[in-house]
Amino acid sequence: MTASSQTSTDTAAPIDLVIFGGAGDLSVRKLLPALYMAHLHHSLPDVARIHVLGRQPWDATAFQVFLHDKVRGFIAPDSLDDAAWQGFVERLGYVCLDATQAADFAHLGQALRPGSDRIYYLATAPTLFTAICGHLAGAGLIDARARVVLEKPLGHDLASARAINDEVGRHFSEQQTFRIDHYLGKETVQNMMVLRFGNTIFEPLWRSPYIKSVQITVAESVGVGSRAGFYDGTGALRDMVQNHLLQLLCIVAMEPPVSLDPDAVRDEKLKVLRSLRPMTLADVARDTVRGQYTAGALNGDKAVGYLQEANVPPDSGTETFVALRAHINNWRWANVPIFLRTGKRMAERRSEIVVEFAELPYTLFPDTPRQPVNRLLIRLQPEEHVQLQMMAKEPGSGMRLRQVSLDLDLESAFSTRRAEAYERLLIDVIKGRLTHFMRRDELEAAWTWVEPILDGWKNLNERPRPYVAGSWGPAASSALMARENSAWTEET
Repeated sequence: MTASSQTSTDTAAPIDLVIFGGAGDLSVRKLLPALYMAHLHHSLPDVARIHVLGRQPWDATAFQVFLHDKVRGFIAPDSLDDAAWQGFVERLGYVCLDATQAADFAHLGQALRPGSDRIYYLATAPTLFTAICGHLAGAGLIDARARVVLEKPLGHDLASARAINDEVGRHFSEQQTFRIDHYLGKETVQNMMVLRFGNTIFEPLWRSPYIKSVQITVAESVGVGSRAGFYDGTGALRDMVQNHLLQLLCIVAMEPPVSLDPDAVRDEKLKVLRSLRPMTLADVARDTVRGQYTAGALNGDKAVGYLQEANVPPDSGTETFVALRAHINNWRWANVPIFLRTGKRMAERRSEIVVEFAELPYTLFPDTPRQPVNRLLIRLQPEEHVQLQMMAKEPGSGMRLRQVSLDLDLESAFSTRRAEAYERLLIDVIKGRLTHFMRRDELEAAWTWVEPILDGWKNLNERPRPYVAGSWGPAASSALMARENSAWTEET
C-alpha cells in the first residue's frame, strides 16, 4: 500500500473517536490529556468528537466531575486554559458500556453520528480485544473507513498474539489496524530516522567493524504501583523488551528504506527482527539476566521490595529487570553485541541508545593511560538530546587527551512546541498514517524471538536475581557487559 492510498480524513466527514476503557488509568493519564493538548493547539479536527466508554453508571454531572477531578490533574498547569478546556469538554460524551455485553453496543451505536469516520481505541486488557471487535461488528458499527487502535501488550506469547490478530483481522483489515507503541511517537525516536538517513557523516561508520557495541536502556524509577495485578502475570520481558526495546533496536539497525511509505519502513524493521539470532537454552543461561527489586531508597525516600507491593504474591518469580545480549545475523551487524536493559525501581528514570564505536588499533598518545572510546548517545527521556563523545587535547604542554562532547539539545534547538508521544500518534491515527505503528508480521516476529527466552527461563527454573531499589540492577548485568570489554554508561 502506498502512502497516497491510505485512508484520508481530510474531508469534512465527522470523526467519532471511541475510547474503550475510557475511565481507566491509561485514558486518564495519557489519552484524554493528549487529546486536550491536540485540541488546545488546533491539531484535533473540528469535526472530531470523543466518546468515553466505561462501566460506571455516570450521568452528565458525574462525568464532568470525573473530567475535572481526574483528567485535569494530568495536564501541565501552564497548558490549562479555561476557555480551551470548556471547548474540549463540549467535544466529549460518556457512554455506560460493559465491553463483554453485546446488548450494550446498541447504546454506543446511538451515540455515534451517521456517516462518521470511526476510530475505536481499545485501552483495555488484551483479553477483551476479540470480544469488543466481535460486538462492534455484530452491532453494525464497522465499515471500510473504521479503524481500531490496539494497546500493548498484544498477547502473552506468540500463540495468543496470533489468535488476537486473527480475530481482530476478521473485522478490520491490516490497513485499518493500528498497533500502538508510544515509544515510536517520541520526537527523538522519530529523529533517529533523520539522524541516520538525513546525514552523510554516520552511514559509512554505521556497521561492523566500526561499531563495537550498541546498548539500549529503558530504566524506570517507579515500582509497579497500582499495576501489580497486571504486571505480575507479565514481567519486564513481555512488558518492555518484546515491544519498546525491540522497536528501538529496529530503528537503530534497519537498512535505509526505499521511501517513507509506511510499508517500506516497516519492511526494513521486519528484516531486523527476522535477523535476530535465536537464543538456545545455553544462550539464555549465559546472555540474559533477570532481576527483582528488593527494599531500598530513591532520592532519600524508602521503597518497598517487589514482594511487599500490594497484590503481589509473596513467592512471585516475576522479573522486574531484564538485561540481555543479542546479535543480528547480517553483514552490517555481524559480531556486534547488542545490549538491551530495562527495569523498575532503578536509580533514575532514563531511556537512551548508546552507539559505542570501535577502539583505535594503536594509540599515539601514551600520556593518556586509558583511551575512552567514541560514543553517540541518544537520550530519549527525561530530556531529549543527542551527544557525540570524542577526544580532544587538554590545554597545556604535552599531548594528554580528554573526552569532550558535542551536544544537540533538541528542546532548545527548536522553538516550536514538541507534542508528546500519545498526542502525535493519536493525530497519526486520525490522519490514517501507519508508519509509526506495528504491522502484524513485525509483532509476530518479535514474539518469535522472545518466546525461546521465556521458555529458557522456565526450563532453567531460577529465581530472578535480587537488586536493591535505587540501584542499576543486579551485578550480573555489569558482568554481561564486561565480557565484551564494555560497560553501561553510568559505569564509565
